[in-house]
Parts: sequence; structure tokens; C-alpha cells
Amino acid sequence: MSRFLSKEAARLAPYTPGEQPTDAQYIKLNTNESPFPPSPKLMKAMTRAEGLKLNLYSDPTCSHLNEAIACHFELQPENVISGNGSDEILAFAFRAFCGEGKGVAYADVTYGFYKAQVALFGLEPTIIPLREDFTLNVDDYMDFPGTIVIANPNAPTGMAVSRMDIQRLLEANPDRVVIVDEAYVDFGAESCVPMIYRYDNLLVVQTMSKSRQLAGGRVGYALGSPELIGALNRVKYSFNPYNVNRLSLIAGAAAVEDEAYFQQCCGAIQGNRKWLVSELEALGFTVLPSYANFVFAKSDQIGGGDLYRLLKENGILVRWFDADRIRDYVRITIGSMEQLVELVDEISRLLEDM
Repeated sequence: MSRFLSKEAARLAPYTPGEQPTDAQYIKLNTNESPFPPSPKLMKAMTRAEGLKLNLYSDPTCSHLNEAIACHFELQPENVISGNGSDEILAFAFRAFCGEGKGVAYADVTYGFYKAQVALFGLEPTIIPLREDFTLNVDDYMDFPGTIVIANPNAPTGMAVSRMDIQRLLEANPDRVVIVDEAYVDFGAESCVPMIYRYDNLLVVQTMSKSRQLAGGRVGYALGSPELIGALNRVKYSFNPYNVNRLSLIAGAAAVEDEAYFQQCCGAIQGNRKWLVSELEALGFTVLPSYANFVFAKSDQIGGGDLYRLLKENGILVRWFDADRIRDYVRITIGSMEQLVELVDEISRLLEDM
């Protein structure tokens, strides 16, 4: 560790991203990327003329992108803020709504970036365990007075909470913010966006990385009351006003406007997920009910760490978390059918050799 590091930086708990290998060919089922290319309309929008404008700053208001997102969700532009991926939006939210006298609560098994951001901002989190079956019960959060963050569907489990349960949380204490991280909602779960006009303490965070094939474009956004969006903009303009680059602004607007391609890709992922769950269960796996573009599965015949390592040795990457409660599981991204067939064939071979 560098001797120049501040005490505050030394206390950070950095997030560990999924492997992004550059020196070998793998079937990549470890980082929940889409197996499909971006929308054809997006590719047409990325013109040479726009590339030649990269000498100019991007629009700090993200007006065209925000208007496209607002139109898609039947909201107003003042209900939208866009960011450099949903991780940046979440960071704005942690800084805006948490701090001295404003605590934050989230689940023990959930998206690992929450822990990293809590450390970055020097917050004291309240960790609320999932139930034994990995379900999130909102009754466990009812008495918490501060900001609540719920990944819905949850990661890495893929399990979801009903909109009615989120509504109960919102109504139980209108003076606390409930952040619903809907990174994976487009693959079958209930979105809370329809409740935004009814609850001014609801912030919905989404991303274009998964269901709109823009993981490399880094486009995320939040939807909420003008009061909440104004608070996020206060943080944004104190940190990075030009937070979305010119090309990503164009790409994001084009992606959100191509509804047909969006529905086609999401439908394919849901169909592939159903097939994979059936195949894994036939091999004796326990698979948690997933509403995401991944599944969380374990086998009684092989540990999660061993399965991850053996698959990697044979050219397939999945995600394994060396953490309490979930060490026996692997998270598998829903790829193309060709990729999933190879995965199942390889798992079958590994189990036969045991």
C-alpha cells in the first residue's frame, strides 16, 4: 500500500469487477452482459459527423437523452437524471441522501458496489440479512429510519420483491428515501416506475448495460420526483457536470427509442433462461427463482469454487463469490443458446468425471 495514501482512502473497500480477460478466448458468462449487439438504430445514429464533434464538451443537462427516457416512461424530463452508468447514479444517491443523521440500510447478500460506496463516503450502514431462502422481506426494513436501498431483482440471487411490498415501505415512512435499483428489471420483474408520481420518496435507478446492450457505453439513469432529481443534480454538478459523453448520449437515446429490438432481446433472454434452469435442474442443481439475465445455482456434487475453476480451465467464465452464505453457488449470465449449450455440455462432462 502506498505511503502517500490518505487514511480515508486506506479504509476503502473497493468493488471487485468480474473478470474481463484480454489474453484468451472464453465463453463469457460472468458479468451479465448481453449476448446481443446494440440496436441497429443506435449504429445508424453513431455517425462520423457526431464523432467529429468530440472536440466539444457534451451537454451537461443530457437534455435529448433525458427527454427520450422520460417519453418512454411517460414522465417529464424533470423526473430524470442520466449518468455514466447506474453506478455513478447510485454514488450520487448515496452522497445526496446518506450521511450524518441519515443512515443507509441494504441486504447482506446484494450488489457489492453498495459496500464500496458506503466506504467511499464514510457511511455507517445497517446490514439486514435476507431470509434463509434468500428472499428479501420488507418487514425487516419497516423500522429503519434512514435511506433504504433494494436491488430488485437482487444480485446475485436474481430474486425479486413485489411492487406491492415496495409500496408498503414507501407508505410506512414518507420521510425516508427508498432507492430501488432495477438494473435487471426488464427480464421479468415488476418495475416501480409507475409509482413515481404517487410517492415523492421513491427513486428508481436503471441502466442500459443489460437489456439495451450498452454495457460499454456506460449509460444509467434515475427516475423520481423533481425534488429527488434536484438533489442528485446538486451532487452531479459538484462532481462531474459533463458526466455522459457525446457518443453515449446519442447511443442511449437511440437505444431507448428502439422498443421492438428491446422487446426482442429481452424475450430471447427469458426464453434462454428458462431452458438453462431446466437443464441445470436435470443435472441436480438447485437454482434460485430468477427474474434477471442470470441464474444463481449450486450443485451437491461440486462446490461453487471448484466449478468456477474447472469451467475456467475449459474456457468458460462464470462468477463465484467467496463469501458467507453463497460460497456454494455460481452466478451464470444468460448468454446465447449456443453459449448455454456449450456450458451445459461442459458441466455434464465435469459431473460425469467426478
